[in-house]
Amino acid sequence: MANDDQFKKVISHAKEYGYVFQSSEIYDGLSAVYDYAQNGAELKKNIRDYWWKAMVQMHDNIVGIDAAILMHPTTWKASGHVDAFNDPLIDNKDSKKRYRADVLVEDFREKINQKINKDVAKAQKRFGDAFDEKEFRATNGNVIRRQKQIDEITVQLTKVQEENDLEGFRQLIVDLGIVCPVSGTSNWTDVKQFNLMFGTKLGASAESAMDLYLRPETAQGIFVNFLNVQKTGRMKIPFGIAQTGKAFRNEIVARQFIFRMREFEQMEMQFFIKPGTQKEWFEYWKETRLKWHKSLGLGQENYRFHDHDKLAHYADAATDIEFNFPFGFKELEGIHSRTDFDLKQHEKFSGKKLQYFDHEDNANYTPYVLETSIGLDRMFLAVFSNSLVEEELDNNTTRTVLKLPAVLAPTKAAILPLVKKDGLPDVAKKIVEDLKWDFNVTYDEKDAVGRRYRRQDANGTPFCITVDHDTLNDNMVTIRHRDTMEQTRVKIEDLKDIIKAEVDVKHWLQKMK
Repeated sequence: MANDDQFKKVISHAKEYGYVFQSSEIYDGLSAVYDYAQNGAELKKNIRDYWWKAMVQMHDNIVGIDAAILMHPTTWKASGHVDAFNDPLIDNKDSKKRYRADVLVEDFREKINQKINKDVAKAQKRFGDAFDEKEFRATNGNVIRRQKQIDEITVQLTKVQEENDLEGFRQLIVDLGIVCPVSGTSNWTDVKQFNLMFGTKLGASAESAMDLYLRPETAQGIFVNFLNVQKTGRMKIPFGIAQTGKAFRNEIVARQFIFRMREFEQMEMQFFIKPGTQKEWFEYWKETRLKWHKSLGLGQENYRFHDHDKLAHYADAATDIEFNFPFGFKELEGIHSRTDFDLKQHEKFSGKKLQYFDHEDNANYTPYVLETSIGLDRMFLAVFSNSLVEEELDNNTTRTVLKLPAVLAPTKAAILPLVKKDGLPDVAKKIVEDLKWDFNVTYDEKDAVGRRYRRQDANGTPFCITVDHDTLNDNMVTIRHRDTMEQTRVKIEDLKDIIKAEVDVKHWLQKMK
Protein backbone atom coordinates (compact mmCIF):
# COMPACT_ATOMS: atom_id res chain seq x y z
CA MET A 1 0.00 0.00 0.00
CA ALA A 2 2.86 2.33 0.84
CA ASN A 3 4.27 1.88 -2.68
CA ASP A 4 0.83 2.60 -4.18
CA ASP A 5 0.66 5.81 -2.17
CA GLN A 6 4.15 6.79 -3.31
CA PHE A 7 3.24 6.18 -6.95
CA LYS A 8 0.13 8.37 -6.61
CA LYS A 9 2.33 11.12 -5.17
CA VAL A 10 4.70 10.76 -8.13
CA ILE A 11 1.85 11.18 -10.63
CA SER A 12 0.37 14.11 -8.71
CA HIS A 13 3.73 15.87 -8.31
CA ALA A 14 4.53 15.41 -12.01
CA LYS A 15 1.42 17.37 -12.92
CA GLU A 16 1.54 19.99 -10.16
CA TYR A 17 5.10 21.02 -10.96
CA GLY A 18 4.87 21.01 -14.75
CA TYR A 19 6.52 17.71 -15.65
CA VAL A 20 3.82 15.49 -17.19
CA PHE A 21 0.24 16.27 -18.25
CA GLN A 22 -2.48 13.93 -19.50
CA SER A 23 -2.69 14.42 -23.26
CA SER A 24 -5.80 16.30 -24.45
CA GLU A 25 -6.88 16.70 -20.83
CA ILE A 26 -9.54 19.33 -21.61
CA TYR A 27 -11.27 16.63 -23.69
CA ASP A 28 -11.00 14.10 -20.84
CA GLY A 29 -7.66 12.83 -22.10
CA LEU A 30 -6.51 9.98 -24.29
CA SER A 31 -5.70 6.72 -22.52
CA ALA A 32 -1.98 5.93 -22.16
CA VAL A 33 -0.90 9.08 -24.00
CA TYR A 34 0.88 11.88 -22.11
CA ASP A 35 2.40 15.29 -22.81
CA TYR A 36 5.70 16.40 -21.31
CA ALA A 37 5.21 19.83 -19.76
CA GLN A 38 7.71 22.68 -19.46
CA ASN A 39 9.90 21.03 -16.83
CA GLY A 40 9.30 17.52 -18.16
CA ALA A 41 10.48 18.49 -21.64
CA GLU A 42 13.73 19.80 -20.15
CA LEU A 43 14.30 16.72 -17.96
CA LYS A 44 13.59 14.43 -20.91
CA LYS A 45 15.99 16.38 -23.13
CA ASN A 46 18.71 16.23 -20.46
CA ILE A 47 18.32 12.46 -20.09
CA ARG A 48 18.51 12.06 -23.86
CA ASP A 49 21.63 14.25 -24.05
CA TYR A 50 23.25 12.36 -21.16
CA TRP A 51 22.70 9.07 -23.00
CA TRP A 52 23.85 10.49 -26.36
CA LYS A 53 27.07 11.92 -24.97
CA ALA A 54 27.92 8.67 -23.18
CA MET A 55 27.02 6.50 -26.16
CA VAL A 56 28.11 8.55 -29.19
CA GLN A 57 30.36 11.42 -28.14
CA MET A 58 32.49 9.29 -25.81
CA HIS A 59 32.97 6.44 -28.34
CA ASP A 60 35.13 6.87 -31.42
CA ASN A 61 33.41 3.95 -33.16
CA ILE A 62 29.74 4.85 -32.58
CA VAL A 63 27.80 7.36 -34.69
CA GLY A 64 24.20 8.53 -34.56
CA ILE A 65 21.41 8.77 -37.11
CA ASP A 66 17.80 9.95 -37.17
CA ALA A 67 15.74 7.61 -39.33
CA ALA A 68 12.17 8.37 -40.45
CA ILE A 69 9.17 7.10 -38.52
CA LEU A 70 7.51 5.93 -41.74
CA MET A 71 9.31 3.10 -43.53
CA HIS A 72 8.58 0.91 -46.53
CA PRO A 73 6.01 -1.70 -45.42
CA THR A 74 8.25 -4.61 -46.49
CA THR A 75 10.61 -3.53 -43.69
CA TRP A 76 8.13 -4.88 -41.14
CA LYS A 77 7.55 -8.07 -43.09
CA ALA A 78 11.30 -8.71 -43.10
CA SER A 79 11.70 -7.92 -39.41
CA GLY A 80 8.90 -10.31 -38.46
CA HIS A 81 6.63 -7.66 -36.97
CA VAL A 82 3.78 -8.23 -39.41
CA ASP A 83 3.49 -11.91 -38.55
CA ALA A 84 4.74 -12.13 -34.99
CA PHE A 85 4.53 -8.81 -33.14
CA ASN A 86 1.79 -9.92 -30.80
CA ASP A 87 0.84 -9.82 -27.14
CA PRO A 88 -1.15 -12.62 -25.45
CA LEU A 89 -4.25 -10.95 -23.97
CA ILE A 90 -6.90 -12.24 -21.57
CA ASP A 91 -10.12 -10.62 -20.31
CA ASN A 92 -11.85 -10.94 -16.97
CA LYS A 93 -15.57 -11.46 -17.64
CA ASP A 94 -16.66 -9.78 -14.42
CA SER A 95 -14.59 -6.58 -14.47
CA LYS A 96 -14.44 -6.38 -18.30
CA LYS A 97 -10.76 -5.53 -17.89
CA ARG A 98 -8.10 -6.80 -20.29
CA TYR A 99 -4.62 -7.94 -19.25
CA ARG A 100 -1.45 -9.25 -20.82
CA ALA A 101 -1.36 -12.92 -19.86
CA ASP A 102 2.42 -13.00 -19.49
CA VAL A 103 2.41 -9.91 -17.24
CA LEU A 104 -0.22 -11.47 -14.96
CA VAL A 105 2.04 -14.50 -14.44
CA GLU A 106 5.20 -12.39 -14.08
CA ASP A 107 3.55 -10.13 -11.49
CA PHE A 108 2.35 -13.20 -9.55
CA ARG A 109 5.89 -14.59 -9.60
CA GLU A 110 7.35 -11.26 -8.49
CA LYS A 111 5.02 -11.17 -5.47
CA ILE A 112 6.51 -14.47 -4.34
CA ASN A 113 9.98 -13.05 -4.84
CA GLN A 114 9.06 -10.00 -2.74
CA LYS A 115 8.06 -12.33 0.09
CA ILE A 116 11.52 -13.92 -0.10
CA ASN A 117 13.12 -10.47 0.01
CA LYS A 118 11.10 -9.58 3.10
CA ASP A 119 12.23 -12.77 4.84
CA VAL A 120 15.84 -11.94 3.94
CA ALA A 121 15.49 -8.36 5.19
CA LYS A 122 14.00 -9.51 8.51
CA ALA A 123 16.78 -12.04 9.03
CA GLN A 124 19.41 -9.47 8.15
CA LYS A 125 17.97 -7.06 10.70
CA ARG A 126 17.82 -9.81 13.32
CA PHE A 127 21.35 -11.20 12.91
CA GLY A 128 23.17 -8.01 11.87
CA ASP A 129 26.80 -8.38 10.77
CA ALA A 130 26.71 -12.13 11.41
CA PHE A 131 24.07 -12.60 8.70
CA ASP A 132 25.06 -14.77 5.72
CA GLU A 133 22.46 -14.15 3.01
CA LYS A 134 23.66 -16.95 0.73
CA GLU A 135 23.45 -19.51 3.53
CA PHE A 136 20.04 -18.20 4.63
CA ARG A 137 18.62 -18.54 1.12
CA ALA A 138 20.00 -22.08 0.87
CA THR A 139 18.70 -23.32 4.25
CA ASN A 140 15.55 -21.40 5.20
CA GLY A 141 12.47 -23.55 4.61
CA ASN A 142 10.14 -20.74 3.50
CA VAL A 143 12.71 -19.32 1.11
CA ILE A 144 13.46 -22.74 -0.39
CA ARG A 145 9.76 -23.47 -0.86
CA ARG A 146 9.04 -20.11 -2.46
CA GLN A 147 12.11 -20.25 -4.70
CA LYS A 148 11.02 -23.69 -5.90
CA GLN A 149 7.61 -22.23 -6.73
CA ILE A 150 9.25 -19.39 -8.68
CA ASP A 151 11.40 -21.83 -10.65
CA GLU A 152 8.40 -24.00 -11.50
CA ILE A 153 6.40 -21.00 -12.70
CA THR A 154 9.34 -19.87 -14.84
CA VAL A 155 9.58 -23.28 -16.52
CA GLN A 156 5.82 -23.37 -17.21
CA LEU A 157 5.74 -19.77 -18.48
CA THR A 158 8.67 -20.36 -20.81
CA LYS A 159 7.03 -23.52 -22.16
CA VAL A 160 3.70 -21.91 -23.08
CA GLN A 161 5.49 -18.91 -24.61
CA GLU A 162 7.85 -20.99 -26.73
CA GLU A 163 5.02 -23.26 -27.91
CA ASN A 164 2.61 -20.34 -28.36
CA ASP A 165 0.15 -22.47 -26.36
CA LEU A 166 -2.70 -20.03 -25.70
CA GLU A 167 -4.91 -22.59 -23.94
CA GLY A 168 -1.91 -23.63 -21.84
CA PHE A 169 -1.40 -19.95 -20.97
CA ARG A 170 -4.98 -19.66 -19.68
CA GLN A 171 -4.67 -22.92 -17.74
CA LEU A 172 -1.46 -21.71 -16.10
CA ILE A 173 -3.25 -18.57 -14.89
CA VAL A 174 -6.13 -20.66 -13.54
CA ASP A 175 -3.84 -23.23 -11.89
CA LEU A 176 -1.88 -20.49 -10.11
CA GLY A 177 -5.11 -19.03 -8.77
CA ILE A 178 -4.44 -15.62 -10.30
CA VAL A 179 -7.41 -13.31 -9.91
CA CYS A 180 -8.36 -10.03 -11.56
CA PRO A 181 -6.98 -7.10 -9.50
CA VAL A 182 -10.29 -5.26 -10.01
CA SER A 183 -13.01 -7.91 -9.57
CA GLY A 184 -11.03 -10.35 -7.46
CA THR A 185 -12.38 -13.25 -9.56
CA SER A 186 -10.79 -15.82 -11.85
CA ASN A 187 -13.57 -15.73 -14.44
CA TRP A 188 -11.20 -15.55 -17.41
CA THR A 189 -11.80 -15.66 -21.17
CA ASP A 190 -9.54 -17.55 -23.58
CA VAL A 191 -6.13 -16.04 -24.34
CA LYS A 192 -5.85 -14.35 -27.75
CA GLN A 193 -2.95 -12.84 -29.68
CA PHE A 194 -3.20 -9.16 -30.64
CA ASN A 195 -0.90 -7.37 -33.13
CA LEU A 196 0.51 -4.17 -31.68
CA MET A 197 1.31 -2.15 -34.80
CA PHE A 198 -0.60 1.01 -35.77
CA GLY A 199 -1.60 1.05 -39.42
CA THR A 200 -1.82 4.16 -41.60
CA LYS A 201 -2.08 5.09 -45.30
CA LEU A 202 0.23 6.85 -47.78
CA GLY A 203 -1.31 8.29 -50.93
CA ALA A 204 -3.59 10.94 -52.41
CA SER A 205 -6.70 8.75 -52.55
CA ALA A 206 -8.07 5.81 -50.63
CA GLU A 207 -8.03 3.64 -53.78
CA SER A 208 -4.33 4.11 -54.52
CA ALA A 209 -3.03 4.54 -50.97
CA MET A 210 -0.26 2.26 -49.70
CA ASP A 211 -0.70 0.57 -46.35
CA LEU A 212 2.02 1.67 -43.94
CA TYR A 213 2.78 1.26 -40.24
CA LEU A 214 3.95 3.65 -37.60
CA ARG A 215 7.23 2.09 -36.52
CA PRO A 216 6.92 -0.08 -33.39
CA GLU A 217 10.67 0.25 -32.71
CA THR A 218 13.60 2.35 -33.90
CA ALA A 219 16.05 -0.50 -34.54
CA GLN A 220 14.97 -1.29 -38.12
CA GLY A 221 15.85 2.23 -39.28
CA ILE A 222 19.40 1.45 -38.19
CA PHE A 223 19.57 -1.95 -39.90
CA VAL A 224 18.37 -0.73 -43.30
CA ASN A 225 20.95 2.09 -43.14
CA PHE A 226 23.80 -0.18 -42.05
CA LEU A 227 25.68 -0.12 -45.35
CA ASN A 228 25.02 3.59 -45.99
CA VAL A 229 26.54 4.53 -42.64
CA GLN A 230 29.41 2.04 -42.89
CA LYS A 231 30.52 3.28 -46.31
CA THR A 232 29.99 7.02 -45.90
CA GLY A 233 31.51 6.99 -42.42
CA ARG A 234 34.31 4.59 -43.43
CA MET A 235 33.46 2.60 -40.33
CA LYS A 236 35.42 -0.50 -39.36
CA ILE A 237 33.95 -3.37 -37.39
CA PRO A 238 33.31 -3.28 -34.50
CA PHE A 239 31.20 -0.11 -34.75
CA GLY A 240 27.83 1.09 -33.57
CA ILE A 241 24.91 3.14 -34.83
CA ALA A 242 22.81 4.96 -32.24
CA GLN A 243 19.41 6.57 -32.52
CA THR A 244 16.74 8.17 -30.35
CA GLY A 245 13.20 8.62 -31.52
CA LYS A 246 9.48 7.95 -31.25
CA ALA A 247 7.92 4.52 -31.62
CA PHE A 248 4.28 3.48 -31.49
CA ARG A 249 2.55 0.40 -30.15
CA ASN A 250 -1.17 -0.21 -29.87
CA GLU A 251 -0.89 -1.31 -26.25
CA ILE A 252 -4.26 -2.63 -25.17
CA VAL A 253 -3.09 -2.98 -21.58
CA ALA A 254 -1.28 0.31 -21.19
CA ARG A 255 -0.87 1.23 -17.53
CA GLN A 256 1.37 2.55 -14.76
CA PHE A 257 1.50 6.16 -15.94
CA ILE A 258 4.32 6.72 -18.48
CA PHE A 259 5.82 3.26 -17.92
CA ARG A 260 3.81 1.72 -20.77
CA MET A 261 2.42 4.09 -23.39
CA ARG A 262 1.14 3.94 -26.95
CA GLU A 263 3.52 6.68 -28.10
CA PHE A 264 6.95 6.51 -26.54
CA GLU A 265 10.61 7.24 -27.17
CA GLN A 266 13.52 4.83 -27.40
CA MET A 267 17.28 5.27 -27.12
CA GLU A 268 18.91 2.41 -29.01
CA MET A 269 22.36 1.43 -30.19
CA GLN A 270 23.08 -1.44 -32.57
CA PHE A 271 26.71 -2.59 -32.34
CA PHE A 272 27.98 -4.48 -35.39
CA ILE A 273 30.59 -7.11 -34.60
CA LYS A 274 32.49 -10.02 -36.09
CA PRO A 275 30.67 -13.37 -35.77
CA GLY A 276 32.07 -15.38 -32.88
CA THR A 277 32.81 -12.32 -30.69
CA GLN A 278 29.24 -11.81 -29.47
CA LYS A 279 29.73 -13.32 -26.01
CA GLU A 280 32.52 -10.96 -25.00
CA TRP A 281 30.68 -7.94 -26.41
CA PHE A 282 27.49 -9.00 -24.61
CA GLU A 283 29.34 -8.95 -21.29
CA TYR A 284 31.06 -5.67 -22.18
CA TRP A 285 27.82 -3.85 -22.90
CA LYS A 286 26.08 -5.32 -19.85
CA GLU A 287 28.80 -3.87 -17.65
CA THR A 288 29.05 -0.57 -19.53
CA ARG A 289 25.34 0.13 -19.53
CA LEU A 290 24.95 -0.67 -15.83
CA LYS A 291 27.81 1.73 -15.07
CA TRP A 292 25.96 4.44 -16.99
CA HIS A 293 22.86 3.94 -14.89
CA LYS A 294 24.79 3.88 -11.63
CA SER A 295 26.66 7.09 -12.54
CA LEU A 296 23.44 8.99 -11.81
CA GLY A 297 23.50 7.95 -8.15
CA LEU A 298 19.99 6.48 -7.94
CA GLY A 299 21.18 3.66 -5.67
CA GLN A 300 22.95 0.43 -6.64
CA GLU A 301 20.32 -1.61 -4.80
CA ASN A 302 17.69 -0.40 -7.27
CA TYR A 303 19.20 -2.27 -10.24
CA ARG A 304 19.40 -5.92 -11.13
CA PHE A 305 19.91 -8.07 -14.22
CA HIS A 306 17.14 -10.39 -15.34
CA ASP A 307 18.11 -12.95 -17.97
CA HIS A 308 15.32 -13.79 -20.39
CA ASP A 309 13.47 -17.03 -19.72
CA LYS A 310 12.45 -17.14 -23.37
CA LEU A 311 14.89 -16.08 -26.10
CA ALA A 312 13.68 -14.75 -29.42
CA HIS A 313 14.40 -17.24 -32.19
CA TYR A 314 17.17 -15.01 -33.58
CA ALA A 315 18.91 -14.27 -30.25
CA ASP A 316 21.62 -16.26 -28.48
CA ALA A 317 21.64 -14.11 -25.30
CA ALA A 318 19.35 -11.50 -23.76
CA THR A 319 19.09 -9.74 -20.43
CA ASP A 320 17.23 -6.80 -18.96
CA ILE A 321 18.47 -4.16 -16.57
CA GLU A 322 15.54 -3.90 -14.19
CA PHE A 323 14.88 -0.92 -11.92
CA ASN A 324 12.99 -0.83 -8.65
CA PHE A 325 10.04 1.38 -9.59
CA PRO A 326 7.35 2.20 -6.98
CA PHE A 327 5.43 -0.80 -8.36
CA GLY A 328 8.41 -3.19 -8.16
CA PHE A 329 11.33 -4.27 -10.33
CA LYS A 330 10.53 -3.83 -14.03
CA GLU A 331 12.50 -3.68 -17.26
CA LEU A 332 14.35 -0.42 -17.89
CA GLU A 333 16.86 -1.44 -20.57
CA GLY A 334 17.35 -4.50 -22.74
CA ILE A 335 20.70 -5.88 -23.93
CA HIS A 336 20.38 -8.45 -26.70
CA SER A 337 22.73 -10.51 -28.83
CA ARG A 338 20.72 -10.60 -32.07
CA THR A 339 23.19 -12.67 -34.19
CA ASP A 340 22.96 -11.88 -37.94
CA PHE A 341 19.19 -12.25 -38.18
CA ASP A 342 18.25 -8.65 -38.97
CA LEU A 343 20.73 -7.94 -41.76
CA LYS A 344 20.11 -11.32 -43.39
CA GLN A 345 16.34 -10.79 -43.32
CA HIS A 346 16.66 -7.39 -45.00
CA GLU A 347 19.07 -8.90 -47.53
CA LYS A 348 16.49 -11.58 -48.31
CA PHE A 349 13.50 -9.26 -48.68
CA SER A 350 15.28 -6.37 -50.45
CA GLY A 351 17.55 -8.41 -52.72
CA LYS A 352 20.44 -6.08 -51.74
CA LYS A 353 23.64 -7.27 -50.09
CA LEU A 354 24.20 -6.01 -46.56
CA GLN A 355 27.64 -7.44 -45.89
CA TYR A 356 30.92 -6.10 -44.60
CA PHE A 357 34.26 -6.58 -46.32
CA ASP A 358 36.92 -7.26 -43.71
CA HIS A 359 40.30 -6.16 -45.13
CA GLU A 360 42.19 -7.98 -42.39
CA ASP A 361 40.52 -11.31 -43.20
CA ASN A 362 40.09 -10.45 -46.90
CA ALA A 363 36.53 -11.79 -46.70
CA ASN A 364 32.89 -10.69 -46.81
CA TYR A 365 30.54 -11.59 -43.98
CA THR A 366 27.24 -10.57 -42.45
CA PRO A 367 28.02 -8.90 -39.11
CA TYR A 368 26.43 -10.00 -35.85
CA VAL A 369 24.61 -7.37 -33.82
CA LEU A 370 24.70 -6.53 -30.12
CA GLU A 371 21.80 -4.26 -29.13
CA THR A 372 21.26 -1.93 -26.18
CA SER A 373 17.78 -0.45 -26.00
CA ILE A 374 16.38 1.80 -23.28
CA GLY A 375 12.98 3.47 -23.01
CA LEU A 376 13.47 7.21 -22.51
CA ASP A 377 10.06 7.53 -20.86
CA ARG A 378 10.83 4.68 -18.47
CA MET A 379 14.17 6.29 -17.67
CA PHE A 380 12.32 9.54 -16.95
CA LEU A 381 10.00 7.68 -14.57
CA ALA A 382 12.90 5.90 -12.87
CA VAL A 383 14.74 9.17 -12.25
CA PHE A 384 11.65 11.12 -11.21
CA SER A 385 10.10 8.52 -8.89
CA ASN A 386 13.42 7.76 -7.20
CA SER A 387 14.14 11.46 -6.63
CA LEU A 388 10.83 12.43 -5.00
CA VAL A 389 11.16 12.30 -1.21
CA GLU A 390 9.60 13.82 1.88
CA GLU A 391 12.06 14.78 4.59
CA GLU A 392 11.54 15.37 8.29
CA LEU A 393 13.39 18.51 9.35
CA ASP A 394 14.89 19.45 12.71
CA ASN A 395 12.10 21.93 13.42
CA ASN A 396 9.47 19.15 13.22
CA THR A 397 8.30 20.22 9.78
CA THR A 398 8.55 18.32 6.51
CA ARG A 399 9.66 19.35 3.05
CA THR A 400 8.95 17.77 -0.30
CA VAL A 401 12.10 17.71 -2.39
CA LEU A 402 12.80 16.37 -5.86
CA LYS A 403 16.45 15.29 -5.59
CA LEU A 404 17.08 14.97 -9.31
CA PRO A 405 20.68 14.33 -10.35
CA ALA A 406 21.97 17.86 -10.87
CA VAL A 407 23.18 17.02 -14.39
CA LEU A 408 19.58 16.19 -15.37
CA ALA A 409 17.66 18.88 -13.45
CA PRO A 410 15.55 21.08 -15.79
CA THR A 411 16.57 24.29 -14.00
CA LYS A 412 20.06 24.48 -12.55
CA ALA A 413 19.63 27.57 -10.39
CA ALA A 414 16.95 29.98 -9.21
CA ILE A 415 18.00 33.58 -8.61
CA LEU A 416 16.02 35.23 -5.81
CA PRO A 417 16.10 38.87 -4.74
CA LEU A 418 15.41 39.01 -1.00
CA VAL A 419 12.84 41.78 -1.55
CA LYS A 420 11.30 43.40 -4.62
CA LYS A 421 12.86 46.80 -4.03
CA ASP A 422 16.06 48.67 -3.19
CA GLY A 423 17.71 47.63 -6.44
CA LEU A 424 17.93 43.94 -5.50
CA PRO A 425 15.82 42.74 -8.49
CA ASP A 426 18.17 44.62 -10.83
CA VAL A 427 21.22 42.79 -9.47
CA ALA A 428 19.38 39.44 -9.55
CA LYS A 429 18.31 39.93 -13.16
CA LYS A 430 21.85 40.84 -14.14
CA ILE A 431 23.02 37.51 -12.65
CA VAL A 432 20.30 35.73 -14.65
CA GLU A 433 21.50 37.42 -17.87
CA ASP A 434 25.06 36.27 -17.20
CA LEU A 435 24.32 32.67 -16.18
CA LYS A 436 21.69 31.83 -18.81
CA TRP A 437 24.36 31.55 -21.53
CA ASP A 438 25.69 28.45 -19.77
CA PHE A 439 22.78 27.10 -17.72
CA ASN A 440 19.00 26.99 -17.67
CA VAL A 441 18.18 29.36 -14.79
CA THR A 442 15.04 31.05 -13.50
CA TYR A 443 14.13 34.27 -11.66
CA ASP A 444 11.67 34.18 -8.75
CA GLU A 445 10.61 37.15 -6.60
CA LYS A 446 7.15 36.09 -5.41
CA ASP A 447 6.50 35.20 -1.71
CA ALA A 448 8.86 35.05 1.25
CA VAL A 449 12.28 33.63 0.48
CA GLY A 450 11.60 30.51 2.61
CA ARG A 451 8.56 29.65 0.51
CA ARG A 452 10.57 30.20 -2.63
CA TYR A 453 13.18 27.76 -1.33
CA ARG A 454 10.48 25.13 -0.79
CA ARG A 455 9.06 25.74 -4.25
CA GLN A 456 12.45 25.24 -5.87
CA ASP A 457 13.08 22.14 -3.72
CA ALA A 458 9.87 20.59 -5.06
CA ASN A 459 10.83 21.65 -8.57
CA GLY A 460 14.16 19.85 -8.33
CA THR A 461 16.36 22.96 -8.73
CA PRO A 462 19.86 22.17 -7.33
CA PHE A 463 20.78 25.77 -6.34
CA CYS A 464 19.05 28.86 -5.02
CA ILE A 465 21.02 32.11 -5.22
CA THR A 466 19.77 34.90 -2.97
CA VAL A 467 20.60 38.56 -3.53
CA ASP A 468 20.33 40.64 -0.32
CA HIS A 469 21.20 44.15 0.78
CA ASP A 470 24.80 43.16 1.61
CA THR A 471 25.23 42.15 -2.03
CA LEU A 472 25.11 45.84 -2.98
CA ASN A 473 28.23 46.44 -0.91
CA ASP A 474 30.32 43.25 -1.08
CA ASN A 475 29.23 41.83 -4.47
CA MET A 476 28.51 38.48 -2.77
CA VAL A 477 25.37 36.31 -2.70
CA THR A 478 24.09 33.38 -0.67
CA ILE A 479 24.01 30.07 -2.55
CA ARG A 480 21.82 27.33 -1.08
CA HIS A 481 22.25 23.65 -1.95
CA ARG A 482 18.98 21.78 -2.47
CA ASP A 483 19.93 18.40 -0.99
CA THR A 484 21.70 19.60 2.16
CA MET A 485 20.03 23.04 2.53
CA GLU A 486 23.53 24.30 3.31
CA GLN A 487 23.97 28.03 2.64
CA THR A 488 27.28 29.62 1.69
CA ARG A 489 28.31 33.18 0.98
CA VAL A 490 30.16 33.40 -2.36
CA LYS A 491 31.33 36.00 -4.87
CA ILE A 492 29.06 36.61 -7.84
CA GLU A 493 31.93 36.00 -10.26
CA ASP A 494 32.42 32.50 -8.77
CA LEU A 495 28.83 31.35 -9.36
CA LYS A 496 29.47 29.95 -12.83
CA ASP A 497 32.32 27.70 -11.66
CA ILE A 498 30.40 26.53 -8.57
CA ILE A 499 27.35 25.51 -10.59
CA LYS A 500 29.41 23.93 -13.36
CA ALA A 501 31.27 21.74 -10.87
CA GLU A 502 27.95 20.14 -9.90
CA VAL A 503 26.04 19.96 -13.19
CA ASP A 504 28.78 19.31 -15.77
CA VAL A 505 28.29 16.09 -17.75
CA LYS A 506 32.00 15.28 -17.50
CA HIS A 507 31.78 15.32 -13.70
CA TRP A 508 29.02 12.70 -13.80
CA LEU A 509 30.14 10.46 -16.66
CA GLN A 510 33.63 10.09 -15.21
CA LYS A 511 32.01 8.02 -12.46
CA MET A 512 31.78 5.25 -15.06
CA LYS A 513 35.56 4.81 -15.10
